[in-house]
Amino acid sequence: MQGLKYRNATQNDLTKIVEIYNSTIASRMVTADTEPVSVSSKQKWFDEHSADKRPLWVIEDAANKIIGWVSFQSFYGRPAYDATAEISIYLDTEQRGKGLGKGILQYCIDHAPKFGIKTLLGFIFSHNEPSLKLFRHFGFEDWATLPNIAVLDGIERGLKILGKRIADN
Repeated sequence: MQGLKYRNATQNDLTKIVEIYNSTIASRMVTADTEPVSVSSKQKWFDEHSADKRPLWVIEDAANKIIGWVSFQSFYGRPAYDATAEISIYLDTEQRGKGLGKGILQYCIDHAPKFGIKTLLGFIFSHNEPSLKLFRHFGFEDWATLPNIAVLDGIERGLKILGKRIADN
């Protein structure tokens, strides 16, 4: 899809961000949350983002409609890991399966060094083949497998940590 725009999320966007996030819970493919979350419960997470270091972007289509969002989060919260960030991409229900992920992930890889990020991580359920395929397409490698650490509807699920070094020095 041409004409996607990325902008820093504002407080007014948080409701839509949470709506998109909550729309993924029932699939049991994307998040370890098992019940919808509230806007207020995501406020601290929202506040931990910053436009100059750990952005939270909303993605808009040509009509300025929010169709998804991207989060860069610090890994492990210690200074020595400052150049490493976890990336999360969430799309509105109507936008999934249209091939948008490739353009979005490429945009994120291209822009991450501006925020001092040298290594990107993706935390992806082992059974989420579409997301694993997307990240591997861009050279992300399996750096860890945590077997059967999540229980979703009585089924144990593993988590893969995929990583990619995107900048040197």
